[in-house]
Amino acid sequence: MNTLRPVGFQILPPVIKNLLIINGLLFFATYVFDKMNLIDLTNILALYHWDSPLFRPWQVVTHIFMHGDLGHLFFNMFALWMFGSVIENTLGPKRFLTFYMVCGFGAALLHLLIFTWQNYQSIQTFNILSNTEQNNIIHYILQLKQGIRAEPIGLDFLSQNQFESGVFMATSMVGASGAIFGVLFAFGYLFPNVEIFIYFLFPIKAKYFVAIYAVIALYYGIASVPGDNVAHFAHLGGMLFAFLLFRYWKISSNHIRRH
Repeated sequence: MNTLRPVGFQILPPVIKNLLIINGLLFFATYVFDKMNLIDLTNILALYHWDSPLFRPWQVVTHIFMHGDLGHLFFNMFALWMFGSVIENTLGPKRFLTFYMVCGFGAALLHLLIFTWQNYQSIQTFNILSNTEQNNIIHYILQLKQGIRAEPIGLDFLSQNQFESGVFMATSMVGASGAIFGVLFAFGYLFPNVEIFIYFLFPIKAKYFVAIYAVIALYYGIASVPGDNVAHFAHLGGMLFAFLLFRYWKISSNHIRRH
């Protein structure tokens, strides 16, 4: 039995504090370097598919510390602090850091595997189209890469989102959401009956809160709604690897020693 012995509670434990600082600094550096036309950190540190010419092995780790905009950064870091502080105080700094990085890696892995399957489907569909339709898709993707939004011509039966993230590997993934979904799972797994207040008004037990988020991520991942740029399977990957790691460590809510 792997008994957890929390020794106290820190509002801002060391790993959480350093993660907040690193994410904040990288967001600021990305913005400044882009404005000064010095270097595009997103192309270097965001996660691209392994078939993309922009893919680099370190992106499996570095994408966890990158964010698309200020809102993305704020809500991820708020969730990391809100739920992660409890988990770090429970697991301890070293084990929590391992847990966080494993969840981030698991999120990336599942995202890439699903992306590979989606891209295979895209290529199969692309190959049976006429030359005119193929040229329309190429023109459409080139417009997307230039930031021009347009309706794909003659592709009513295809998912717009499928081609935005398929065939030409034109998109990347950034954000700590996969790792944070792992942290969220850990909170629900270790403290299933703790009540979370939705909008500070409606109480719901942590285990149900986590289950609802997992179902939502699965639904939107399968639905593949056009224009949806959220990597839902990455969220599920973070949760899955959190569960697998806790099983490997033989940790459950029954192993928390309460004073």
